[in-house]
Amino acid sequence: MQTPLELRHLRTLAALREAGNLSRAAQLLNLTQSALSHQLKGLEEHYGAELFARKSNPLVFGVVGQRLLKLADAVLPQVDEADRDVRRLVDGSAGQLRIAVECHTCFDWLMPAMDAFRERWPEVELDIVSGFQADPVGLLHQDRAELAIVSDVDADETGVVVHPLFSFEIVALLPKGHALLGKPWLDAADFAGQTLITYPVPDDMLDLVRRVLQPAGITPPRRTSELTVAMLQLVASGRGIAALPLWAVEGYLARGYVARQRIGEGGLTGRLYAVSTPGLAAKPFLADFVRLMRETSLLNLAGVSLL
Repeated sequence: MQTPLELRHLRTLAALREAGNLSRAAQLLNLTQSALSHQLKGLEEHYGAELFARKSNPLVFGVVGQRLLKLADAVLPQVDEADRDVRRLVDGSAGQLRIAVECHTCFDWLMPAMDAFRERWPEVELDIVSGFQADPVGLLHQDRAELAIVSDVDADETGVVVHPLFSFEIVALLPKGHALLGKPWLDAADFAGQTLITYPVPDDMLDLVRRVLQPAGITPPRRTSELTVAMLQLVASGRGIAALPLWAVEGYLARGYVARQRIGEGGLTGRLYAVSTPGLAAKPFLADFVRLMRETSLLNLAGVSLL
Protein backbone atom coordinates (compact mmCIF):
# COMPACT_ATOMS: atom_id res chain seq x y z
CA MET A 1 0.00 0.00 0.00
CA GLN A 2 1.35 3.43 -0.93
CA THR A 3 1.71 5.65 2.11
CA PRO A 4 0.63 9.30 2.13
CA LEU A 5 3.33 10.01 4.70
CA GLU A 6 5.63 12.90 3.74
CA LEU A 7 8.35 14.90 5.43
CA ARG A 8 5.88 17.73 6.04
CA HIS A 9 3.77 15.40 8.16
CA LEU A 10 6.77 14.47 10.29
CA ARG A 11 7.68 18.15 10.70
CA THR A 12 4.09 18.91 11.70
CA LEU A 13 4.08 16.23 14.39
CA ALA A 14 7.48 17.33 15.71
CA ALA A 15 6.33 20.97 15.82
CA LEU A 16 3.14 19.97 17.61
CA ARG A 17 5.13 18.12 20.26
CA GLU A 18 7.49 21.09 20.72
CA ALA A 19 4.80 23.76 20.76
CA GLY A 20 2.25 21.88 22.85
CA ASN A 21 -0.81 23.05 20.91
CA LEU A 22 -2.09 23.53 17.36
CA SER A 23 -1.94 27.33 17.37
CA ARG A 24 1.73 27.60 18.33
CA ALA A 25 2.69 24.69 16.07
CA ALA A 26 1.02 26.46 13.14
CA GLN A 27 3.11 29.56 13.88
CA LEU A 28 6.29 27.49 13.96
CA LEU A 29 5.50 26.01 10.56
CA ASN A 30 4.19 29.26 9.07
CA LEU A 31 0.85 27.61 8.36
CA THR A 32 -2.71 28.46 9.23
CA GLN A 33 -4.19 26.41 12.03
CA SER A 34 -6.82 25.03 9.65
CA ALA A 35 -4.13 23.86 7.19
CA LEU A 36 -2.26 22.11 9.99
CA SER A 37 -5.47 20.46 11.23
CA HIS A 38 -6.23 19.30 7.68
CA GLN A 39 -2.82 17.63 7.46
CA LEU A 40 -3.33 15.78 10.72
CA LYS A 41 -6.87 14.75 9.87
CA GLY A 42 -5.68 13.26 6.56
CA LEU A 43 -3.16 11.08 8.38
CA GLU A 44 -5.72 10.01 10.97
CA GLU A 45 -8.16 9.03 8.25
CA HIS A 46 -5.47 7.00 6.48
CA TYR A 47 -4.42 5.12 9.62
CA GLY A 48 -7.88 4.96 11.16
CA ALA A 49 -6.63 6.23 14.51
CA GLU A 50 -6.15 9.49 16.38
CA LEU A 51 -2.60 10.81 16.49
CA PHE A 52 -3.12 12.64 19.79
CA ALA A 53 -5.82 13.38 22.33
CA ARG A 54 -7.46 16.61 21.22
CA LYS A 55 -8.25 17.99 24.69
CA SER A 56 -5.17 16.81 26.55
CA ASN A 57 -3.00 19.33 28.39
CA PRO A 58 -0.14 18.69 28.22
CA LEU A 59 -0.51 17.12 24.80
CA VAL A 60 -0.71 13.31 24.85
CA PHE A 61 0.12 11.37 21.67
CA GLY A 62 -1.49 8.01 20.96
CA VAL A 63 0.46 4.94 19.91
CA VAL A 64 0.27 5.91 16.22
CA GLY A 65 1.43 9.44 16.92
CA GLN A 66 4.27 8.17 19.10
CA ARG A 67 5.45 5.80 16.36
CA LEU A 68 5.47 8.56 13.77
CA LEU A 69 7.31 10.86 16.17
CA LYS A 70 9.95 8.16 16.58
CA LEU A 71 10.33 8.17 12.80
CA ALA A 72 10.52 11.99 12.79
CA ASP A 73 13.28 11.93 15.40
CA ALA A 74 15.29 9.52 13.26
CA VAL A 75 14.70 11.08 9.85
CA LEU A 76 14.40 14.84 10.26
CA PRO A 77 17.86 15.48 11.75
CA GLN A 78 19.44 13.55 8.87
CA VAL A 79 17.40 15.46 6.29
CA ASP A 80 18.29 18.82 7.85
CA GLU A 81 21.97 17.91 8.08
CA ALA A 82 22.03 16.79 4.44
CA ASP A 83 20.27 19.99 3.40
CA ARG A 84 22.87 22.12 5.20
CA ASP A 85 25.69 20.07 3.65
CA VAL A 86 24.31 20.62 0.16
CA ARG A 87 23.96 24.34 0.79
CA ARG A 88 27.55 24.46 2.00
CA LEU A 89 28.72 22.72 -1.17
CA VAL A 90 26.78 25.05 -3.43
CA ASP A 91 27.00 28.40 -1.66
CA GLY A 92 29.90 28.04 0.74
CA SER A 93 29.42 28.07 4.46
CA ALA A 94 32.16 30.19 5.98
CA GLY A 95 31.25 33.70 6.98
CA GLN A 96 31.06 36.31 9.69
CA LEU A 97 27.99 37.32 11.63
CA ARG A 98 28.46 40.28 13.97
CA ILE A 99 25.23 41.16 15.76
CA ALA A 100 24.34 44.64 17.04
CA VAL A 101 21.56 44.86 19.62
CA GLU A 102 19.53 47.85 20.84
CA CYS A 103 17.42 45.88 23.32
CA HIS A 104 18.66 45.51 26.91
CA THR A 105 16.59 42.36 27.47
CA CYS A 106 17.31 40.69 24.13
CA PHE A 107 20.07 38.48 25.51
CA ASP A 108 17.50 36.36 27.37
CA TRP A 109 16.36 34.83 24.09
CA LEU A 110 19.27 35.64 21.77
CA MET A 111 21.93 33.61 23.57
CA PRO A 112 20.10 30.25 23.32
CA ALA A 113 19.54 30.85 19.60
CA MET A 114 23.23 31.67 19.16
CA ASP A 115 24.24 28.48 20.99
CA ALA A 116 22.04 26.37 18.71
CA PHE A 117 23.40 28.19 15.65
CA ARG A 118 27.02 27.51 16.61
CA GLU A 119 26.30 23.78 16.72
CA ARG A 120 24.70 23.85 13.27
CA TRP A 121 27.14 26.25 11.56
CA PRO A 122 30.49 25.95 13.40
CA GLU A 123 32.40 27.48 10.50
CA VAL A 124 30.51 30.80 10.78
CA GLU A 125 32.20 33.32 13.07
CA LEU A 126 29.47 34.55 15.39
CA ASP A 127 29.88 37.52 17.72
CA ILE A 128 27.99 40.35 19.40
CA VAL A 129 29.09 43.95 18.92
CA SER A 130 29.96 45.04 22.45
CA GLY A 131 28.00 47.72 24.24
CA PHE A 132 24.47 49.04 23.90
CA GLN A 133 23.80 50.37 20.39
CA ALA A 134 21.44 53.32 19.93
CA ASP A 135 21.57 52.91 16.12
CA PRO A 136 22.44 49.28 15.33
CA VAL A 137 21.25 49.54 11.72
CA GLY A 138 23.78 52.33 11.20
CA LEU A 139 26.53 49.84 12.02
CA LEU A 140 25.50 47.76 9.00
CA HIS A 141 26.19 50.70 6.69
CA GLN A 142 29.55 51.25 8.40
CA ASP A 143 30.55 47.59 7.92
CA ARG A 144 30.81 47.18 11.69
CA ALA A 145 28.02 44.58 11.88
CA GLU A 146 26.13 42.22 9.57
CA LEU A 147 22.92 41.85 11.58
CA ALA A 148 20.97 44.23 13.83
CA ILE A 149 18.20 43.40 16.30
CA VAL A 150 15.78 46.34 16.50
CA SER A 151 12.29 47.19 17.74
CA ASP A 152 11.40 49.46 14.83
CA VAL A 153 12.45 49.83 11.20
CA ASP A 154 12.47 53.09 9.30
CA ALA A 155 10.27 52.64 6.22
CA ASP A 156 12.69 54.84 4.26
CA GLU A 157 15.77 52.80 5.21
CA THR A 158 17.56 51.55 2.10
CA GLY A 159 20.33 49.05 1.54
CA VAL A 160 19.08 46.58 4.16
CA VAL A 161 16.77 43.56 4.35
CA VAL A 162 14.24 43.24 7.19
CA HIS A 163 13.47 39.84 8.75
CA PRO A 164 10.41 39.92 11.09
CA LEU A 165 10.97 38.04 14.34
CA PHE A 166 8.17 38.22 16.91
CA SER A 167 5.74 40.41 18.80
CA PHE A 168 5.38 40.41 22.58
CA GLU A 169 3.33 41.95 25.35
CA ILE A 170 4.77 44.84 27.36
CA VAL A 171 3.38 45.02 30.89
CA ALA A 172 3.53 47.58 33.67
CA LEU A 173 5.40 46.44 36.79
CA LEU A 174 4.17 47.72 40.14
CA PRO A 175 4.91 46.94 43.78
CA LYS A 176 2.56 44.45 45.37
CA GLY A 177 -0.50 46.10 46.85
CA HIS A 178 -0.28 49.20 44.62
CA ALA A 179 -3.61 50.99 44.18
CA LEU A 180 -3.40 50.82 40.38
CA LEU A 181 -3.61 47.01 40.52
CA GLY A 182 -7.30 47.41 41.24
CA LYS A 183 -7.96 48.78 37.75
CA PRO A 184 -8.74 46.50 34.78
CA TRP A 185 -5.87 48.14 32.86
CA LEU A 186 -3.71 51.27 32.94
CA ASP A 187 -4.11 54.23 30.62
CA ALA A 188 -1.75 57.14 30.04
CA ALA A 189 -3.25 59.25 32.84
CA ASP A 190 -2.42 56.56 35.40
CA PHE A 191 1.28 57.21 34.87
CA ALA A 192 0.99 60.92 35.74
CA GLY A 193 2.71 61.57 39.05
CA GLN A 194 4.26 58.10 39.13
CA THR A 195 8.04 57.82 38.86
CA LEU A 196 8.76 55.90 35.66
CA ILE A 197 11.79 53.61 35.83
CA THR A 198 13.37 52.92 32.44
CA TYR A 199 16.61 51.98 30.78
CA PRO A 200 18.83 55.00 29.97
CA VAL A 201 17.84 55.15 26.30
CA PRO A 202 16.22 57.80 24.07
CA ASP A 203 12.45 58.15 24.45
CA ASP A 204 11.82 57.02 20.88
CA MET A 205 13.16 53.59 21.88
CA LEU A 206 10.65 53.18 24.71
CA ASP A 207 7.27 51.94 23.45
CA LEU A 208 5.40 53.14 26.54
CA VAL A 209 6.74 56.67 26.21
CA ARG A 210 6.59 56.93 22.41
CA ARG A 211 3.21 55.29 21.86
CA VAL A 212 1.25 55.92 25.06
CA LEU A 213 2.58 58.78 27.17
CA GLN A 214 3.82 61.29 24.61
CA PRO A 215 0.57 61.30 22.54
CA ALA A 216 -1.32 61.99 25.77
CA GLY A 217 1.07 64.73 26.86
CA ILE A 218 2.04 62.81 30.01
CA THR A 219 5.61 63.35 31.27
CA PRO A 220 6.10 61.52 34.58
CA PRO A 221 9.28 61.95 36.62
CA ARG A 222 11.98 59.52 35.52
CA ARG A 223 14.62 57.27 37.00
CA THR A 224 16.94 55.05 34.97
CA SER A 225 18.92 51.87 35.44
CA GLU A 226 21.04 49.74 33.12
CA LEU A 227 20.00 46.46 34.75
CA THR A 228 16.58 44.80 34.64
CA VAL A 229 16.99 43.34 38.12
CA ALA A 230 17.86 46.77 39.51
CA MET A 231 14.74 48.23 37.92
CA LEU A 232 12.62 45.53 39.54
CA GLN A 233 14.26 46.12 42.92
CA LEU A 234 13.27 49.77 42.67
CA VAL A 235 9.72 48.80 41.75
CA ALA A 236 9.48 46.26 44.59
CA SER A 237 10.60 48.88 47.10
CA GLY A 238 7.97 51.36 45.94
CA ARG A 239 10.33 53.77 44.19
CA GLY A 240 8.33 53.82 40.96
CA ILE A 241 6.81 51.69 38.21
CA ALA A 242 8.32 50.23 35.04
CA ALA A 243 7.18 48.76 31.72
CA LEU A 244 9.01 45.72 30.38
CA PRO A 245 8.42 42.73 28.10
CA LEU A 246 6.44 40.00 29.86
CA TRP A 247 9.05 37.41 28.89
CA ALA A 248 11.80 39.43 30.59
CA VAL A 249 10.06 39.49 33.98
CA GLU A 250 8.06 36.25 34.03
CA GLY A 251 10.34 34.64 36.63
CA TYR A 252 10.04 37.60 39.01
CA LEU A 253 6.26 37.63 38.61
CA ALA A 254 6.05 33.89 39.32
CA ARG A 255 7.93 34.44 42.60
CA GLY A 256 5.63 37.31 43.58
CA TYR A 257 8.50 39.78 43.65
CA VAL A 258 6.46 42.44 41.83
CA ALA A 259 3.00 42.62 40.26
CA ARG A 260 1.97 43.33 36.69
CA GLN A 261 -0.79 45.29 35.02
CA ARG A 262 -1.94 45.51 31.42
CA ILE A 263 -1.23 48.77 29.56
CA GLY A 264 -4.31 49.84 27.61
CA GLU A 265 -7.50 47.85 27.15
CA GLY A 266 -5.96 45.68 24.43
CA GLY A 267 -2.49 45.59 25.94
CA LEU A 268 0.71 47.17 24.66
CA THR A 269 2.54 45.12 22.02
CA GLY A 270 6.20 45.46 21.11
CA ARG A 271 7.92 43.98 18.06
CA LEU A 272 11.41 42.85 17.19
CA TYR A 273 13.07 42.56 13.80
CA ALA A 274 16.40 41.36 12.49
CA VAL A 275 17.93 43.63 9.85
CA SER A 276 20.75 42.41 7.64
CA THR A 277 22.89 43.56 4.76
CA PRO A 278 21.55 42.41 1.36
CA GLY A 279 24.60 40.23 0.78
CA LEU A 280 24.08 38.38 4.03
CA ALA A 281 20.36 37.91 3.37
CA ALA A 282 21.21 35.55 0.50
CA LYS A 283 23.31 33.28 2.71
CA PRO A 284 21.65 30.02 3.85
CA PHE A 285 23.15 30.32 7.33
CA LEU A 286 21.38 33.66 7.85
CA ALA A 287 18.00 32.15 6.98
CA ASP A 288 18.69 29.34 9.43
CA PHE A 289 19.66 31.80 12.18
CA VAL A 290 16.49 33.84 11.68
CA ARG A 291 14.45 30.64 11.90
CA LEU A 292 16.25 29.62 15.10
CA MET A 293 15.61 33.03 16.70
CA ARG A 294 11.92 32.85 15.85
CA GLU A 295 11.45 29.26 17.01
CA THR A 296 13.48 29.63 20.20
CA SER A 297 11.49 32.70 21.18
CA LEU A 298 8.07 31.22 20.47
CA LEU A 299 8.82 28.04 22.40
CA ASN A 300 10.50 29.60 25.42
CA LEU A 301 9.16 33.11 26.02
CA ALA A 302 5.86 34.20 27.55
CA GLY A 303 3.49 36.39 25.57
CA VAL A 304 5.21 35.92 22.20
CA SER A 305 3.71 35.56 18.72
CA LEU A 306 5.63 35.27 15.48
CA LEU A 307 5.44 38.12 12.97
